[in-house]
Amino acid sequence: QVQLVESGGGSVQAGGSLRLSCAASGLTFSSYAMGWFRQAPGKEREFVAATSRSGDTTYYADSVKGRFTISRDSAKNTVYLQMNSLKPEDMAIYYCAATVTGSRYKYFYNSRDYNYWGQGTQVTVSS
Repeated sequence: QVQLVESGGGSVQAGGSLRLSCAASGLTFSSYAMGWFRQAPGKEREFVAATSRSGDTTYYADSVKGRFTISRDSAKNTVYLQMNSLKPEDMAIYYCAATVTGSRYKYFYNSRDYNYWGQGTQVTVSS
């Protein structure tokens, strides 16, 4: 079955960096667009970043644009989220998600478009 396993979360001070990884298995990775979402306590899950199945196109929430970078490594079936200049408001559980698509360049920012989800990894940012 399809599995998405996130790792790389942790605790950092404001201004620090983390790189999240999401290892995918049980799917043909090159057929799936990937995304990252996050959910803070008491808030709804929100979109963070997305990449097309080719990795050629990416899209970011305004709140992370210029600080976060999404990328994918097809040889490792892994998608990454490099997070720089972290702020206390970035603190949340981060989830990766996958959805199959016939488009090489399409990305998805609506959580309802995703078929598979990981269990999440906690990111804590202290001021």
